[in-house]
Parts: sequence; structure tokens; C-alpha cells
Amino acid sequence: MSAPVGADRSLGQLVASATAELSALVHDEIALAKKQLKQDAQRGLIGSAVGIAALTVLIFSLPMLSFALAYGFRTWTGLNMAICFLLSFAVNVVVAGLLGMIAFVFMKKAKKGKGPQKTVASAKQTAAVLQNAKPHPRPEPVGVLPDVSGRPYPAAAVEAKGAHPDRGGA
Repeated sequence: MSAPVGADRSLGQLVASATAELSALVHDEIALAKKQLKQDAQRGLIGSAVGIAALTVLIFSLPMLSFALAYGFRTWTGLNMAICFLLSFAVNVVVAGLLGMIAFVFMKKAKKGKGPQKTVASAKQTAAVLQNAKPHPRPEPVGVLPDVSGRPYPAAAVEAKGAHPDRGGA
């Protein structure tokens, strides 16, 4: 059976590895947020360009529609041509008002947009986990005393020899 992964690595190497992986995670989340914002901006730009093209065509065709509507009113009702053109204008104003209200609703929703929501939520979750992960002091094992150099040595050896050589003992 093989040894567990990382069993032959020192504590310093493990800390360095964890730090590098955490740094990579933060950089990847930032890159993901940038990509999501770029994608949203591109979609908005394409949508705006198509909308402008549609409005341009509509503006150039509006006089034809107005004349057709006015002549249609004349045919259906037999009213004077001036009244038919006024009715055509009123219909155009009502349609423009409805389209303006729809545009207002969409603009209001666009202002409420929150950008890369998933990435922000992931980053907040990572920060919360890391904030709660505080180092805990480890209790010293029973029977082990620290020496001057900070290295532990068994208490039984101290009792048997009487004193530690680093501390001026026998």
C-alpha cells in the first residue's frame, strides 16, 4: 500500500502549496468575473447595434406607414383627408408611447443588473470560509518537553539522565 499524498512533504511545503493554490483560486475568480463582465458588455453592444438598425429602418419606413394608414382611414370611413392624417398621427403617438414605456421597463431592469453574480457569491463564500478558519494552538503531547532549541524531547529521557545536555546538565 502506498503512502498518502503529501506525506513526505514538510509543513512549510504544505503551507506554501496551500498559499499558491489559494492565490490561484483568487486569480481565477477575478479572471472569471472579468470574462463574465466582458461577455455581458458584448451582448449589450450587439443588442444595442441591432436595436439601432431596427430603429433606423423603422424611422425611414414611418412616413410610408403614415400615408398608408391615412389612406386606409379614408377608404374605411370616407372622412376628409386632413382628419385621416390626424388620426394616423394619433396612432403613431400612441404606438411611440407604448414603445417608450416598454423601453423604460427594460432600462429599469438593466440598472438593477448585478454583474457577475455567481463569481461574487463564490468569492464571498471563499472569504467567509477563510475568515472563520483561524489557527488553533495545538496542545503539547503528554510526556514531551521543549528544549532550548525549540525541539521536543521525551520527558522520560530527562528524568533518566537528570538534565538535558543543552541546558548545562550532565
